Amino acid sequence: MKQAKALGRHMGTGNRHGTQEARLPTKVLWLRRMRVLRRLLKKYRDAKKIDKHMYHELYLKAKGNIFKNKRVLMEHIHREKAERVRDRMLAEQFEARRQRNKLARARKIARREERFAQGIFAGAEEKKDEA
Repeated sequence: MKQAKALGRHMGTGNRHGTQEARLPTKVLWLRRMRVLRRLLKKYRDAKKIDKHMYHELYLKAKGNIFKNKRVLMEHIHREKAERVRDRMLAEQFEARRQRNKLARARKIARREERFAQGIFAGAEEKKDEA
């Protein structure tokens, strides 16, 4: 009989006594899930896969019932890390572009001033020649 029940026999609706909550309380399921998620978060934090700020943020989200299981939490962590790397790269590119534009602007102004100075001197020499 035990072997049959292990295979799921004699467990249909007609053989059940007690509500679903009495048979396997939702509190027990919640505790199991919280322990699994929190264990994973601690493991990732200790392994330096996530920093303490991300850990805290995800801990509160787990408590708030955002992640239904471990797989969903792991996918979220990978997505979040990829997004942060992408944001960092974009910021670096913008900064590089800003620096490049700044240097180009400085060169342009220097060139303009140089041409302007040459033009004034050339005009002054021509006026002396005429006089």
